[in-house]
Amino acid sequence: MADLPDRVTLLGIRHHGPGSARMVEAALARVRPELVLVEGPPEGDALLRHVPDLTPPVALLLHDEADPASAAFWPFAEFSPEWRALLWAHGAGVPVRFFDLPAAASLTGGGGPALDPLGVLAEAAGFDDPERWWEDVVEHRTEPADVARAVVEAMTALRAEFADEVDERTSRREAAMRRNLRQALRDTDGPVAVVCGAWHVPALTSLPAAAADAALLKGLPRKKVTGTWVPWSHGRLTTASGYGAGVASPGWYAHLWECAARGDTVPRWFARACAVLRAEDLPASTASAVEAVRLAEALAALRGRPSPGLSEVLDAARTVLCDGNQAPLDLVHAELVVGERLGAVGGDVPTSPLAADLDRSARRLRLPVRAQPRSIRLDLRGETDRERSKLLRRLAVLDVPWGVPDSTRTLGTFAEAWQLHWRPEFAVALATAARHGVTVVAAARQVLGLRAAAATRVPEAAEVLGDAVRCELPEAVDGSRAALDRCAASATDALELLAALPDLATTVRYGSVRGTDPELLRTALHGLLARGAVGLPTACRDIDDDTAERAVAAVDGADDAVRLAADDEHAATWRRALSAVAGMSDAHGLPAGRATRLLWEGGELDSAAVAARLRRAVSSQAGATAFVAGFLRGSAALLTADPRLFGVVDTWLAELPGPDFEAALPLLRRAVVGFTPAERRMLGDRVRGAASTTGPGAEWDEGIAAELVGHVRALLARGSGGHP
Repeated sequence: MADLPDRVTLLGIRHHGPGSARMVEAALARVRPELVLVEGPPEGDALLRHVPDLTPPVALLLHDEADPASAAFWPFAEFSPEWRALLWAHGAGVPVRFFDLPAAASLTGGGGPALDPLGVLAEAAGFDDPERWWEDVVEHRTEPADVARAVVEAMTALRAEFADEVDERTSRREAAMRRNLRQALRDTDGPVAVVCGAWHVPALTSLPAAAADAALLKGLPRKKVTGTWVPWSHGRLTTASGYGAGVASPGWYAHLWECAARGDTVPRWFARACAVLRAEDLPASTASAVEAVRLAEALAALRGRPSPGLSEVLDAARTVLCDGNQAPLDLVHAELVVGERLGAVGGDVPTSPLAADLDRSARRLRLPVRAQPRSIRLDLRGETDRERSKLLRRLAVLDVPWGVPDSTRTLGTFAEAWQLHWRPEFAVALATAARHGVTVVAAARQVLGLRAAAATRVPEAAEVLGDAVRCELPEAVDGSRAALDRCAASATDALELLAALPDLATTVRYGSVRGTDPELLRTALHGLLARGAVGLPTACRDIDDDTAERAVAAVDGADDAVRLAADDEHAATWRRALSAVAGMSDAHGLPAGRATRLLWEGGELDSAAVAARLRRAVSSQAGATAFVAGFLRGSAALLTADPRLFGVVDTWLAELPGPDFEAALPLLRRAVVGFTPAERRMLGDRVRGAASTTGPGAEWDEGIAAELVGHVRALLARGSGGHP
């Protein structure tokens, strides 16, 4: 075991800690090393020359060339100590290298240390929050050299105390660090600076025999790894995003970094908080900002903190700026504590042809990439909006859902509403999709062709056809149309055929907008509808409850499709199929009840006929609950508008024995769960009206009331674990 030469300076840091960043900058300026080693994968060294072209937050993206989906990110923020080391080295003209375990090993997975070093140190210091402890001991200190020494001493003590917590992956990483450190010492005779996580520093203070580290590194996977730099965001730096080395408040840390030299951290933060609230038309005056600063400083003094930290400014903001309300404070938290700042990479940074094509298309169509979600409305009659829609839909086919159609806003045939939200991880999806083509058009066409060839069921083929039409790719439309014919020819399940109709009907409706002849698509829809309608009665006979649920879904979807896209002749064929199901004595109650409801809504049955069918189903007892549940699904307006129908259902429920009533509750609840709150209120008013039909002078039946109260108490006791 050899001691580390004095010319090596170990800088143990906290990832994405602005206090550590200040410490690293000060140490590098003092030591003036001839070589800088930074924690990170060595395969990224070839990309370090692009550091001047980057605007953080950014991430190093590396992936397996043979399997682009096998990828990993190494993020950097402006306040990350590793980033400050990279910038310093570039500005000083000093060589810099990554010296961690190769990315080829990282792509295979594996977690970090089970122990949280900061959590242990915070607990030992009497803090229940590691973030708050770190703020007090590092972020509010101005002696970087003292901080560096203290961190090394603390981590050395922790490593000695928790030696058993060092897992195999950590041991391998540290062996790789030592191997690369030995190489650095051979490459230069001058000072060497090492920037790495503080947890690893004790493992680098001495160098064991090279053979021991080589044994630890034996058997590492070998892969051809390539990559690039990609924009990142503050939101993806948070621990809440699943990032293992994340921080809780990247926006706050960015503010600490930006204001460190000016010394006006707290006043400036409250000024920004007031701006956020005013942008939402909430009152936030300069006087209230001054009062909030005073309160934050008073809270810090009461709590024995060196200066106001995040908890103090948030408490003061809630009290003074937000009048104690959480909702406006959530706005401030999202904007200033987390933030959604998105980084940028220069045009000279290498990227895949597919990503470059997307960038050109987005610029041409004036669709800026932003981390903040936003809504857009597209008029498909305009060439630019139509091209935007095509791009977003083609990207969705490539598993890059930059835009998500807003189904809650119906704008008509020629208009679409979208929610746009770019996420940094889409870079991996683009790298994965690059194997399908060098442009978005070519890649989407290839993916749709593969999906069409792989389709084995009618709904799958119909979905591919719909995507191809919306993407406006004629070759893909032809291929998916052939796949639909192939799957339909071999399909024997009527429910499968009917399940394809909703997608196909939507495709028919938008076909002309997308440059596809809708009549060709309508012919396919009519063929599936005719075969599905013929087989529907048989598909509803003697089936279990799960199949009945599937049948109801197929019937509902097919009925919507018929209303949307079928001609009169095929609509009549569908109504005959519904009538057959509704009139069958051996059909499952769910689809039979649903068919009855749809026939009534379509004017094929009047209220008297429906009431007769309900009475017949109820009188038979067998399957009565399923029939009524199927009938009730949908809107409650039917029950509130027709007193005869309400009376049939009400009488049936009132006459059910206790055990039968309890058995009916799950199905009935499932039937009414889709009712809107307004419909439920109307139905409640209707029930109360029925209960008071005897007039205000009616006598109260104490026996019935007592029986009802006892039954309700029993149900409540059962639901609360036996305690009424």
